[in-house]
Amino acid sequence: QVQLVESGGGLVQAGGSLRLSCAASGRTYSRSAMAWFRQAPGKEREFVAAISPGGSTTKYTDSVKGRFTISRANVNNMMYLQMNSLKPEDTAVYYCASRQSVLVSDTPQLYDYWGQGTQVTVSS
Repeated sequence: QVQLVESGGGLVQAGGSLRLSCAASGRTYSRSAMAWFRQAPGKEREFVAAISPGGSTTKYTDSVKGRFTISRANVNNMMYLQMNSLKPEDTAVYYCASRQSVLVSDTPQLYDYWGQGTQVTVSS
């Protein structure tokens, strides 16, 4: 069983930055691909970024490339999402997810465990 807890969300002005954190528990964390998804009101859950167990492979949705950076620190079971140059359209609840596979994916149905989410609001 894996438990995921997100933190770091908040209210920020457009152009600002936030760093989201995801704390994971479970013995298989270091062998799990991880990802961030987001869901805005009235919209479906959307892929943001994913990272392989060792961190060598990352994947981003086009709208965040060059602005967001996903990383992880397996030594303390943490994953991060550094978000820069934030835009109002980045406003959403951000979710941390993990899957019992080493392969990164942008498909939410392939992820086995989810956190409760953290709200990110970007004002214009």
